[in-house]
Amino acid sequence: MTDVAELEKRIAAALERIGAGLGNLTPGQSGANVSELQEALDTERTANAQLSERVLAIKNKQESLVKDMEAEVAKLREELSGSDEHVQKMKRVNRKLRENNRALRDANKQGVGDPELINTGMDAELDALRASRESDRAELDAILVELKPLVEGAASA
Repeated sequence: MTDVAELEKRIAAALERIGAGLGNLTPGQSGANVSELQEALDTERTANAQLSERVLAIKNKQESLVKDMEAEVAKLREELSGSDEHVQKMKRVNRKLRENNRALRDANKQGVGDPELINTGMDAELDALRASRESDRAELDAILVELKPLVEGAASA
């Protein structure tokens, strides 16, 4: 951006020189001063065009970066949503397992072995293991998605 400020100063200085030159110009004066002024004006127009190109390039780059960031945020939100579903499932399964274990402890205190409670406990524990496995798999998939571009980049280098 310091280039922009420098170019703006140059344009302003050139316009001042042009204005001063036009003020000093008399009707019978030769065209030498006019040609110098025209050359200075052309130089400043070129500098202004270059400045405009730079500003446009910066704007395009910024827009591209914003689009990339928006895509990344959308992807992360989707991953977060999937992770949240796994967490909620794990909480439900663990709550069910705790309730069943409490019922098993109560049955044991009373000296009554209830095979149905044992089966329910085993089912709850299996559900917890499955949910944990699904959560781990989702996390591994997310890691692999992030590593894939790095691995492909290293392979092509």
